[in-house]
Amino acid sequence: FQIGSDSGWKWIKDQSGLDDGHLHYQQSHEGLGFPGYFRGTSSDLNIRKTSADTPDTKLYSITTSVEPAKGNDSGYSGYILGTPKDFTRWFSLVRLWSPWLAPRQGRDKFYLDKDAVLAAFLRHDGAHVVCLAISGVEDVLTVFQHDDDGNVVIHARNDRETEGTSHVVVAIANTFEIANAAVMYHARKIVGGYESATGQVEVETKALMEKNVKAEWLEEWYDGFTYCTWNGLGQKLTVDKINEALESLKNAGIIIENLIIDDNWQSLTEGKTQMERGWTDFDANKEGFPQGLKHAVTDIRKKHPNINHIAVWHAILGYWGGVAEGGNIAKNYKTTTVQKEPGVAEGEMLVVDGSDAQRMYNDFYAFLDDCGITGVKTDAQFFLDMIVDAPDRRSLITEYQDAWTIAHLRHFGSRAISCMSQSPQLLFHSQLPTNKPRLLVRNSDDFFPEVPASHPWHVFCNAHNSLLTQHLNVIPDWDMFQTSHEWASFHGAARCVSGGPIYFTDYPGKHDIKLINQMTARTTRGKTVILRPHNVGKSTNAYAGYEDHSLLKVHTYHGYARTGTAYVGVFNCTQRPLSELIPLSTFAGAEEGKYIIRAFTTSAISKPMSLGEKKALVGVEIDVGGWEILSAHPVHEHTLHRGGAIAVASLGLLGKMTGAAAIESSDVYVDGQGRLRYSVLLKALGVLGFWIGDLAKKWSVDKDMLVLIFGKQIPEGCVSVEGDVLKIDVDKAWKETGQKAGWSNEIEVELFIS
Repeated sequence: FQIGSDSGWKWIKDQSGLDDGHLHYQQSHEGLGFPGYFRGTSSDLNIRKTSADTPDTKLYSITTSVEPAKGNDSGYSGYILGTPKDFTRWFSLVRLWSPWLAPRQGRDKFYLDKDAVLAAFLRHDGAHVVCLAISGVEDVLTVFQHDDDGNVVIHARNDRETEGTSHVVVAIANTFEIANAAVMYHARKIVGGYESATGQVEVETKALMEKNVKAEWLEEWYDGFTYCTWNGLGQKLTVDKINEALESLKNAGIIIENLIIDDNWQSLTEGKTQMERGWTDFDANKEGFPQGLKHAVTDIRKKHPNINHIAVWHAILGYWGGVAEGGNIAKNYKTTTVQKEPGVAEGEMLVVDGSDAQRMYNDFYAFLDDCGITGVKTDAQFFLDMIVDAPDRRSLITEYQDAWTIAHLRHFGSRAISCMSQSPQLLFHSQLPTNKPRLLVRNSDDFFPEVPASHPWHVFCNAHNSLLTQHLNVIPDWDMFQTSHEWASFHGAARCVSGGPIYFTDYPGKHDIKLINQMTARTTRGKTVILRPHNVGKSTNAYAGYEDHSLLKVHTYHGYARTGTAYVGVFNCTQRPLSELIPLSTFAGAEEGKYIIRAFTTSAISKPMSLGEKKALVGVEIDVGGWEILSAHPVHEHTLHRGGAIAVASLGLLGKMTGAAAIESSDVYVDGQGRLRYSVLLKALGVLGFWIGDLAKKWSVDKDMLVLIFGKQIPEGCVSVEGDVLKIDVDKAWKETGQKAGWSNEIEVELFIS
């Protein structure tokens, strides 16, 4: 770069630390077979080229045999997939530890510090090679490892006493997203075929029909603003503490829709640590809930009728220490003792036997249902993969997943949160099939309020994990956070673009009302909803590493193609201020026509731009720990009755981080009288914004415009102008026109310009 014509050229790298870029010249791959992408591939692999469900994609299905289990020992096999050829960067999702996935990136030599589920390579010729290891089929676990030569190694574990089959899928395409989608679509076919053959799909469908749940009925579960007791109230949980917290929220004017009663409500034995405490009974502990769970829930609902759903936490095997010997659970159900791997929860654990897991879960959830509980958060699911002995693994891993799934479908209509469940067998067996409503699944390791370094990593990790979880039948949950925290807005912005739920876990009396209002909106029925975009938020660049000097960009989209809004959340996860130019092409979905880009924190709006234009970009400067949310809105250009041209774009609800997600549908056209009619259907109240080109110069609100709500003209004072933005206070207009909520929450706003 050059400051001016009189100064010399300077290297960006010397000034900012940013590395030089790479140019990739994409070429045709027609004549290139599998050996063109990997060298040194083992001859023991069965490599079959197959058709892909994505365009311009090569797809290879790879299988290999796995040694059978012998006695208590699982069978293991390892094969070399090969050394990736001609790549410049690689990306992988590794098993950070048993419950969680995390991203890894690198250049040149392929190296993994942990077992991986997915590995991707960007080649010099611009091709993306994505490899996926599939687990959960016939008790086989498959992962990727590396060797000293930089080979990708397929490592498999078989818990059955017969020879097993390991499955790997490799796709090659001109974008990461296409290749990534191709391997996930093919994995769904493999897993779906297996689950249909076992009869599990039929059983789950029957359980869902018993509850008569429709997907749209789950919106209040997905989108309701939710309070969780975990960080805010801690582990010494009591019904009094819960009521005090709820009163604190009420006094602050914070209306929640859902409540999660987290760890330590259960009846447990004593122990020095969580891992030493065992589950004794279905009902709550007498110390914290002296009159039982049902009384506590009934009392909460009576005092706080705004709360729609109350969920309780429990571990997949009961509690962190399993089932207590001598407790009512152990007395009423068959139990078995299992050995866990060394580490956080090593040693023996008593659990309900796999043969009795379905009966136990059915009874447990029937009890919770009777208490007024309408959802569950089921944690520590990785314990299933920490079981050491092959006979226990094959009798418990799948059986517990199926028992839990059938129970939450039957009793709660899939209102469940799956937590610590990114073990490969769970990802593919429980979370990939699409025969049931989408499950809320924790997408990364926890929010740690007291660990400063964890906060940027938490958002970075979630954004990259979503590259895989976007293709599961789940809604990724980026975990709870605290609104009164120094990183609160950073986390809040990330949750808004995540496409997932928003839970908060504030200490009583410590709330950031302004931040809460930026993340949520009120409906006509007085409910508090989050404004969740339709698509899952994920990183725009899989290969940019955490240590790289670049901004994390998280993309999502809301609405229909060509008429919806594309969002890019921009986060500085580094230790230095950064500035970047972000082109319109970063906003996937903003593909045809003109767009304006709006910055949330400053309300700055760009000039209209189109893809391919030299200046189709915006600049951002983000400080350490800073963030911005950019939104690209399609510009509609029309000619009115007397030849006047108008350019207009809907901005959604102003003051909300993802305000366009309040729009259920919209329509814009010139009517028979030559007027522009822009109709917007909103799911919540607030201030609706329209950008209108040269608004102040060309148009008069009084003379040229008419605004209606459900056909009624809104009162004066509900419309204002700021620059080129027309602001319609729908909330105020709703109240002043005496509107009442009907059978639907939606509000129709019509803007006429003549």
